[in-house]
Amino acid sequence: MMAYSNKKPGGGGGGAAAGGSTGSSSTGSYACWSYTSYSAILVLVVPLVVVFGLISLLSPNSSNWVFISNYYLTGPSSNTSTTNSSEIGASHDDVLGLRSTVVVMDMHSSTIEEVHSDDYVQNRSASPPLAVEEATPPPLQQPIINGTKDEDPMPMNETHASVMNNPATRQKEYTSLGRLEGRLRRARVAIRDARFGNKTHDADYIPNGPMYWNANAFHRSYLEMEKRFKVFVYEEGEPPLFHNGPCKSIYSMEGNFIHEIEVNKQFRTRNPEEAHVYFLPYSVTMLVRFVYVRDSHDFSPIRQTVRDYVNIISTKYPYWNRSLAADHFTLACHDWGPETSNSDPYLRKNSIRGLCNANTSEGFNPSKDVSFPEINLQTGDTHGFLGGPSPRLRSILAFFAGGVHGPIRPILLEHWENKDEDLRVHQYLPKGVNYYDMMRKSKFCLCPSGYEVASPRVVEAIYTGCVPVLISDHYVPPFGDVLNWKSFSVEVSVSDIPNLKNILTSISTRQYLRMQRRVIQVRRHFEFNSPPKRFDVFHMILHSIWLRRLNVRVHDDE
Repeated sequence: MMAYSNKKPGGGGGGAAAGGSTGSSSTGSYACWSYTSYSAILVLVVPLVVVFGLISLLSPNSSNWVFISNYYLTGPSSNTSTTNSSEIGASHDDVLGLRSTVVVMDMHSSTIEEVHSDDYVQNRSASPPLAVEEATPPPLQQPIINGTKDEDPMPMNETHASVMNNPATRQKEYTSLGRLEGRLRRARVAIRDARFGNKTHDADYIPNGPMYWNANAFHRSYLEMEKRFKVFVYEEGEPPLFHNGPCKSIYSMEGNFIHEIEVNKQFRTRNPEEAHVYFLPYSVTMLVRFVYVRDSHDFSPIRQTVRDYVNIISTKYPYWNRSLAADHFTLACHDWGPETSNSDPYLRKNSIRGLCNANTSEGFNPSKDVSFPEINLQTGDTHGFLGGPSPRLRSILAFFAGGVHGPIRPILLEHWENKDEDLRVHQYLPKGVNYYDMMRKSKFCLCPSGYEVASPRVVEAIYTGCVPVLISDHYVPPFGDVLNWKSFSVEVSVSDIPNLKNILTSISTRQYLRMQRRVIQVRRHFEFNSPPKRFDVFHMILHSIWLRRLNVRVHDDE
């Protein structure tokens, strides 16, 4: 499953707006940080790798900490959940999900219970449920406090008075981690209660409509995030590999997120004791550009760099070992993001992995990992990309233009390239025809996967008011724990490509108008802004990470 076996390191599913294949970006495209020359970069990188290597030889290999992570959020295409701990958490009421279905795993009985509410809506995604392999960490010392199971601190009331009178419980309540987990518990209660409650007033935006699995719960969760969520960014490492990334390319969200979180004053904290999550600020795109030897098919230098960085932070700070990375996260839009996480077993099995390449067949776990959108920001912003005409001015049924990347596009081109006036499918656009103008003239925009499942066309379609048609297998769309993609997009399996026109023409005019209106409504969640604006893509990525952290319990042995 090595990503470099048949893919170019410069990019997989490049948007047609960029000419199909992006290739390697020029130095100038990395706009979030500036640096002078390749030789100057080598002066920084080589000593860094040497130092990391020395520290890795001296770092400890075991931990005496344990974490509880039985409360993962149910993903959009997965009805099963697995955990990495040998301990059981609290009652089923503590399990949080913004969708109407919750899955609980009992580690003692190995049984799965599905809890459905009356308003449960089944999302028949093209992605099959993922069977996740259970992590197998090295033997750990299990902390036992007065022979009692570790629970979250709870607000004082009559029901819990006997618990709070327990000296061990009071001791945990007053630790910094205990207080943090107690606040998270209260946030979970507020979000759970909001599912059936009244809407909360918000001067900027109130989520509403079938685009959301539960608009009230999402809104409350978002407000709780704004009120409480804190991110600690490890300061170790130097550019260009760390604290840096592309901001003007198909992988622009790597660099833009790193930049925005590091300058953010609301969510970033310099005090690791008050943080809910810990961010490893490396860019996979930059690792591929400066560490990987082109055409070598040798991934070991990238793995070693990441492994050494983990050794640095796990030696200097206690947080990685305390949770075995369950409250740590990374972000990667490059195709090799999943492969990079194989550098450390805890990084892959336990950490929250933010990935554009959200492919369940390659190990993406919707219960703990985050899918975020691939956005091709050629100029570094969205100026001129947003907006499109009304549906009555869209005369083309469906449109696609792009190079032959991966196994799906050749099938699409074979069946539909230049064969139907209603389906404008091209490998290369005719001379004088503008890509974005064609999207604005189309009702539906075809978004087939390239080498990897993610495609920037999905966001390009949303930006231009074109209903996206996701043609993929095993893809988990972005923010699917909040957004009901079935309400504003069309999912087509690869096997149904020959029936594509019949599928699209079977959608009534009334239903299309609903979907197109919803595309406009959800666009704010995919827009990139600098500085960020509430409910935009930066905040939606943070919210996805916030949700995963809400469903993880961390405790220490103090």
